Amino acid sequence: MGIPREIAVPRIMSEAERIFGRHGFAGASMVEIARASQLPKANVHYYFGTKEALYRAVLENTLSGWLADARHWLSPHRTASEGLRGYIAAKLAFSRDHADASKLFAHEILRGGEHVHTYLTTTLRMHVDLIGETLAIWAGRGEIRAVDPPYFIFSLWAMTQFYADMNSQITAVLNGEVDFDRATRTILGLLLHGESPERLDATPI
Repeated sequence: MGIPREIAVPRIMSEAERIFGRHGFAGASMVEIARASQLPKANVHYYFGTKEALYRAVLENTLSGWLADARHWLSPHRTASEGLRGYIAAKLAFSRDHADASKLFAHEILRGGEHVHTYLTTTLRMHVDLIGETLAIWAGRGEIRAVDPPYFIFSLWAMTQFYADMNSQITAVLNGEVDFDRATRTILGLLLHGESPERLDATPI
């Protein structure tokens, strides 16, 4: 009796995330992914067709997870402190639990983002605009300083994904495990209490 789809597909996606994350698109093979998934190679092809289709599915699954966290936390129905704290904690948890997925996304972007270009210029761009609206509302309520929305979001992504992409560097410097609660508090403090763009514009560099 074969393994049901609802078990097989998540298993394939999980192993593909790990293998693509560590070896990249070119270095991974469907044979290796099938072996790690404990499934026949034919099953992997049945569910995903080609290696490129599976690779794109893993990338888009990562992006969908990030955007779901953003929709949940970065909302004008929350205070800025609550929303940013929750989102930072969620992104850091993703970096801790799915480091291979974050590294895979970073590798893809460094190579030009060919496999996710349409997603980035449509879905992601729309979500960045929506987050910008929330940031403007928070600023209008006096909960955060006025910010330049896309650059604020880029900084937020950089600070949280760093904990996955540069994990070896971080653990070497800290000589052990990362304290993600401290990381959350530090990033939140920088984002909530940093200088406004207007004040920085008036300060000589």
